[in-house]
Amino acid sequence: MKLAIASLLAGSAAAFTPSTFNGASVQGSVKSSSSLKMETVEDLGVLAKKLNPVVNFYDPLNLSSASFWGTTQEETIGFLRESEVKHGRIAMFAFVGYIVHANGITWPWPMMLDGTPFPKVSSAPEAWDAIPDEAKLQIFAFVGFLEFWRECNSDKHYMKGGKIGEMPPFDASVIPGGALNLYDPFGKNKNMTEEQKASGLIKEINNGRLAMLGIFGFLSEAKIEGSVPALKGVIPHYDGEVMAPLAKSILPHL
Repeated sequence: MKLAIASLLAGSAAAFTPSTFNGASVQGSVKSSSSLKMETVEDLGVLAKKLNPVVNFYDPLNLSSASFWGTTQEETIGFLRESEVKHGRIAMFAFVGYIVHANGITWPWPMMLDGTPFPKVSSAPEAWDAIPDEAKLQIFAFVGFLEFWRECNSDKHYMKGGKIGEMPPFDASVIPGGALNLYDPFGKNKNMTEEQKASGLIKEINNGRLAMLGIFGFLSEAKIEGSVPALKGVIPHYDGEVMAPLAKSILPHL
């Protein structure tokens, strides 16, 4: 987790393209008071062929047939689809961020107000360890705000038939230039057709899946040398704990 958050500082922007919803209509469900446009397992099978016709539909844990937290199967599928897109985007940030830090690339200005420069390290985990916990908590708060905004400001929630991967725009009168409009900061995609958006989402999901495998390959080789033969001697060893976001755990003090 900490690698993904740290790499947000250096990662490049991913193509945040929402999907076109063509799922089946869910009617008469005891979980819903209205007719919802939701994706089904059959829709996932169609999507899988577009994503990878060789692997096709692959769900060894049978998650697509589950009902999380007492919701419907279709609502659970909406949650899983949104989760995959989010994790793929963070993994793309993380993959690029790892390479940036491994090559000692930093911003030219100081990291802290007291003049402390950005750390010169050999990997992204080491860069994260060098950041003060106060700064890490600010990053967590910012990411949490983005998550809050996504959950509360979409026209329709992704578990209720909303667009997968959508990031609601911010009010330009509050944030000039729409600097935080992560989906379309330059206004490039607003004129795209629905077919183009759907095609973009297919590419983004595949890139995200590859990035998730890539960043785990980096982390595995950093912790267990030789575990990824292709990266042996390329990724330096890391002695820290990649799953510890803070230098000192706050849990014992709760």
